[in-house]
Amino acid sequence: MVYNGRNSRMKRGSTAKKIEQNKCEIGGETDMRKLVLFMHVSLDGYASDSNGGLDWIPYDEELEKYAEEVVAEVGAPVYGRTTYRMMESYWPTELDNPNASKHDMEHAKWLQDVKKIVISSTMDKVEWNNTMLIKDNIAEEIKVLKEQPGKNLVIFGSPGAAKTLLKLGLIDEFLLTICPVVLGGGKSVFDGDGEKIRLKLLSSRTLKSGIIAARYELEK
Repeated sequence: MVYNGRNSRMKRGSTAKKIEQNKCEIGGETDMRKLVLFMHVSLDGYASDSNGGLDWIPYDEELEKYAEEVVAEVGAPVYGRTTYRMMESYWPTELDNPNASKHDMEHAKWLQDVKKIVISSTMDKVEWNNTMLIKDNIAEEIKVLKEQPGKNLVIFGSPGAAKTLLKLGLIDEFLLTICPVVLGGGKSVFDGDGEKIRLKLLSSRTLKSGIIAARYELEK
């Protein structure tokens, strides 16, 4: 997934798809919504390589179908600044792309309409349709959103924002798509603090590519 020149748009699109489309089993509507972290990780726990790349994720038709199973279960996607800007720069353009696949067109329409949440202390405004920016009082704002009716809030990629939300104790479940690759370095949500987080395995699925899609909740 390395492009240059006229393919820069394809790079953004391919990366956006991999963050957004590879989803695990996410619960539906409940009395209290959960904040769920969905993230691809390497075998050694990195969410991106040392260059911020995601081309190590074995994205294929099976993974795409896996995404289609759960996209309707997401109440609101949650992004950090970098991931939001990448999504905003790509998916709306697919609505006017005559060569877009049926899957991409449907996904673009869903993203255009669904409520989106951005966690960023440095952004002043968001312009994508139906997007909410949370700059301050993150814990309080997320708790209010959890209490609203609907399906779960799901963090896609966004390791920086995910780390902030994890430190605040706001993440309820972890959907980790563990890829059969060792990166040896990169960006991780889980490094830095030395604090143990005990998880309980709820379900797992192995894909033909070797990906293990595991769903955990915080051990109570």
